[in-house]
Amino acid sequence: MGGTSITRSAEQRRVEAETLHASIVEQVQQLADSDQWRAFLNFARSFHTYSLNNLLLIMAQNPKATRVAGFRQWQAKGRQVRKGEQSIKIFGYRERRTAQDGDQNEAPGVDERVVRYFPTLSVFDISQTDPIEGAAPIPEDPTRRLTGDDDHGVTIPLTAHLTSRGWSIHRETLRSANGYTDPDTHRVILAKQLASEQAAKTLIHETAHIELHHIDDIDNYRAHRGQMEVEAESVAYIVAGLNGFDTSAYSIGYITGWSG
Repeated sequence: MGGTSITRSAEQRRVEAETLHASIVEQVQQLADSDQWRAFLNFARSFHTYSLNNLLLIMAQNPKATRVAGFRQWQAKGRQVRKGEQSIKIFGYRERRTAQDGDQNEAPGVDERVVRYFPTLSVFDISQTDPIEGAAPIPEDPTRRLTGDDDHGVTIPLTAHLTSRGWSIHRETLRSANGYTDPDTHRVILAKQLASEQAAKTLIHETAHIELHHIDDIDNYRAHRGQMEVEAESVAYIVAGLNGFDTSAYSIGYITGWSG
């Protein structure tokens, strides 16, 4: 009798997992095909990709910055920088062609040279702007962090499991990532600012990376990061669902982004 009960319970959980997997595949496809997703991608891609040095400058001046652009760039996106807001200073890049000084060794026909310089530019974070009346609203990011205070009983058993395998769990201030796993030090880092529900989901995600051996070979992970992130977040969605909480507000957008 006991064996039958255990078998039935395992079978029920298998069916539930398969149902959750089918659900996430369908939801990801629906989002990928939606106007909302296309509009958000077009908006996200409209921002300049900054160099590492400029990213460090932005972080130093406004650690909470998420999307930055120049004054007129924000106007073109339908937002106005508020009066009195302090700009974030970064370095631009310019080239200027000037006439040569008549060097006798200069190749024939060459009469100008390129001067490169790095002017200081002013940019502003989206939090320093307001929507312009009549302008189209900014597309909503479909990947939203979970905000619940309940970890649904996930944190303690997963922490015990990872600790038994030589891993340690830490909460630290992270600028944008929710968490990461460091295979060299056997540390799993979760962002300090996460709500309990999001932290639990992120812990499942990082545990999935470990259990699926994604980080055994970092070069292989980097080469196939999209596939591995989809796998880890799919595991997080299904395991969370089996434990009674729905992570679709975050997982669907996350998987859709990486699966693309």
